[in-house]
Amino acid sequence: MKPLHNRISQEELKGLLFKETEFRKTISFYKYFNISNPDEFRDELYRNLSELKVFGRIYLANEGINAQISVPETNFEAFQSYLYSISDLNQLRLNVAIDDDGKSFWVLKIKVRSKIVADGITDPSFSMNQTGKYVQVDTFNEMTKDPDTVIVDMRNHYEYEVGHFKNAIEIPSDTFREQLPMAVQMLQDKKDKNIIMYCTGGIRCEKASAYMLHHGFDHVYHVEGGIIHYANTAKEQQLENKFIGKNFVFDERLGERISDDVIAVCHQCGDPCDDHTNCKNEACHLLFIQCKKCDKKHHGCCSEACSIVLDLPEDLQKEYRKGIDKGQMIFNKSKENRLRPRLNEG
Repeated sequence: MKPLHNRISQEELKGLLFKETEFRKTISFYKYFNISNPDEFRDELYRNLSELKVFGRIYLANEGINAQISVPETNFEAFQSYLYSISDLNQLRLNVAIDDDGKSFWVLKIKVRSKIVADGITDPSFSMNQTGKYVQVDTFNEMTKDPDTVIVDMRNHYEYEVGHFKNAIEIPSDTFREQLPMAVQMLQDKKDKNIIMYCTGGIRCEKASAYMLHHGFDHVYHVEGGIIHYANTAKEQQLENKFIGKNFVFDERLGERISDDVIAVCHQCGDPCDDHTNCKNEACHLLFIQCKKCDKKHHGCCSEACSIVLDLPEDLQKEYRKGIDKGQMIFNKSKENRLRPRLNEG
């Protein structure tokens, strides 16, 4: 029987990916539906998707599926046919990446979790049976002409920072689980207004819309398919695109260009820039925005302290990494005004 997990090192797999000559499509999809036995479903998916050379990250839970994957172009139709052969996923919308180099993933990982998106909801009376109304591009564009329409970004602060819809409200947080109660609190005085929620591909804003309805909001909408579907549809139908900047994505690309606007700045020098990177000091690995000038100056690190660590011999770097709790290593301008030095002095 074929193993149901990867047995090759990450570096080898990444090397094999970059040797591929066939282009891959990067695709995301999700659906809230009941999966009675996620472990069994996981093994079935792994066997079939491995045969089609699908790479990516898929989360399963009793509440549904959440996937970001890449598939060779010649296998796309077979992949789609297999997916649609699963009754609950028949005709599921597949969000195809906008700005794609085909090198987003190099291994297939399918994990069973308690939720397909971590929401922190413990209220047993909460249900996904009632969600907000979907809005398409033309409806969204028309509704947002009304100054009383409230547009709410249900992504993390670092996603909002590099790109968002015009006039969208930011719920300044590092995690979705923090955002849900914050959104309810921030929008209490807007219960009589139309509230449109959005996120990257639709999974978070769909749950957020249900959460808002659960807390007494009546006029709740969410962008179907999120930013990805909106941008693709606007381009295909030659409609006005009201999203400015980059759409942050959770794969090797770390972003896809939606408009030419650069609305963020380098976290080190303050020059216009919207390129996310991770600090090259593995003991830090901070996610932050860095321009090419600062990348060269700091050797891809977030601080002088991390540059010093990077210059150490590899065995000393490994020793330094031991026992370090990095926590959630994301630069947050709302919590700190500079990048933290990560090297202990003395």
